Amino acid sequence: MEGIALFGAGSWGTALADLLAKKGISVCLWSRNPEAARAINVTGHNMRYLREHRLHSGVYATSSLEEAAAFSKLWVSAVPTQAVRETLRLLRPLAGDDILLCNAAKGIEIETGLRISQIADEELPGLSYSVISGPSHAEEVIVEQPTAVVVASSKEEVASMWQEVFGCFYFRVYTSVDVTGVELGGAVKNVIAIASGIARSMGLGDNTLAALVCRGLAEIMRLGAKMGANPLTLAGLAGVGDLVVTCYSTHSRNLRLGMCVGEGMSLEEAQAELGQVAEGAYTVIPIVERGRAMGVDLPIAKAVRDILYGGITPKVAMEELLLREMKPELPPQMLWSQ
Repeated sequence: MEGIALFGAGSWGTALADLLAKKGISVCLWSRNPEAARAINVTGHNMRYLREHRLHSGVYATSSLEEAAAFSKLWVSAVPTQAVRETLRLLRPLAGDDILLCNAAKGIEIETGLRISQIADEELPGLSYSVISGPSHAEEVIVEQPTAVVVASSKEEVASMWQEVFGCFYFRVYTSVDVTGVELGGAVKNVIAIASGIARSMGLGDNTLAALVCRGLAEIMRLGAKMGANPLTLAGLAGVGDLVVTCYSTHSRNLRLGMCVGEGMSLEEAQAELGQVAEGAYTVIPIVERGRAMGVDLPIAKAVRDILYGGITPKVAMEELLLREMKPELPPQMLWSQ
């Protein structure tokens, strides 16, 4: 099989590079940090992310965007969401019409409220785009823990191609044509995970966490249906699956950020303590704004935004959520679609 150019040497990019190399696929892993790339090639370890794991010898790292882009026509992007536009813009002069791009990041661009597929349409118009998402902590994938994800493309044959690229005995890949649903599920679940972390730090129990997850899913499905996603996608790996793992696992950066905030840290202090990007802290702003503009009720997301940016305490936010008007569990709006 043709090699892979993989952009982004964070924890997820590193785990995916190792997975592909174990399959016998040559991987050129791009890192914007020259020292990190050098260390991977010399030691076999990414010294910042997953540093205890030696990477397969089939992973070659570079800090040259041109070198990585020329390595293969199959591009995988695992750069953080807020850096996607800049990276794709730099790649534009290096991208031919035959490039196939698969995005592995989850989130919404904070300045525009756009999903990554929409950013790709603007920066690399006409390029084949796919997205891979689901409950997939890098820390577990790199040690070959059984994992199931979904890859979506508007073209079934392209999704099937990426399914073959990524799939192996411990990494099961399903296909979908619902790019909107897969992207939205992967983005909004991070916001709900922050709420879950805040609730945990408040000493709230399993009843509360289960309610947060279920009502968080209701928010994701309402917004998704309004934006044209298939609600069944959000009942699958990219929705329920990713939501559960992110709200309950301590591998989750968004959960840990919520716990820090719930313990009294400011957002800035929590981010410094975490030392990694928690996309939910960025995603919550455009998600709440999109919900407001589309007339979709997102009370949990709004509470997270108000805690992170509005100075509202977790206790007050919880009381406001519980004192909201009583309503049916499944309103007709859940089935909205374009």
